Amino acid sequence: MNLSEQIIADLTASMKAQDAPRTSTLRMVKAAMMNRKIEKGSELDDNEMQKLLRSLVKQRRDSVEQYEKAGRQELVDKEQAEIAVIETYLPQAASQQEIEAAVMAAITEIGATSIKDMGRVMKATQTILAGKNADGKAVADTVKAKLSQA
Repeated sequence: MNLSEQIIADLTASMKAQDAPRTSTLRMVKAAMMNRKIEKGSELDDNEMQKLLRSLVKQRRDSVEQYEKAGRQELVDKEQAEIAVIETYLPQAASQQEIEAAVMAAITEIGATSIKDMGRVMKATQTILAGKNADGKAVADTVKAKLSQA
């Protein structure tokens, strides 16, 4: 069973269990999945599904940040609950140690010496961390910290 089939099966199960928050989130994921499928013109494979889910998580994290600034705790809680549901379909997130190790390997591989090399280091780091569900913001912050030390 691929990822999109799993999400649809879980949506059906959550509807039967009358789990409203999970059902709502999975319906939103299914809608995004259908829109992407229409854009592409064919079925989505698991890699494309993971990319879609990562973008949905990123959108939710951006919303959490905005809601926290506005002092809207109930909306922050709702978005964080949606993130938790979506992340169950993604591979285990890369730890900070894994991110740091990948950044150091990329810096060594490229021979980066200054912040000007950040783009190249980011690209190499993302290649090293492929499939590990690394948060792009955490990677960028780590790259900046390591290059400013160099």
